[in-house]
Amino acid sequence: MAEDVVAEIVASVLEIRATPGQQVDVGDTLFLLESMKMEIPVLAEEPGTIADIKVAVGDVIQAGDIIAVFE
Repeated sequence: MAEDVVAEIVASVLEIRATPGQQVDVGDTLFLLESMKMEIPVLAEEPGTIADIKVAVGDVIQAGDIIAVFE
């Protein structure tokens, strides 16, 4: 079953460290965001496979935006 990775805050995407098809484990860093001059890692909360990345480096995302989909 696919799960969405959702942004919790308004931020800019600094780095994308995951790719579609990649297997990830709990605690792996998927993205690095920047908000209010702070770098915020987005970590995998469960093991799985990245199905799709919905953002690009430099995108400004809003709280609630889907940024990736897990399989």
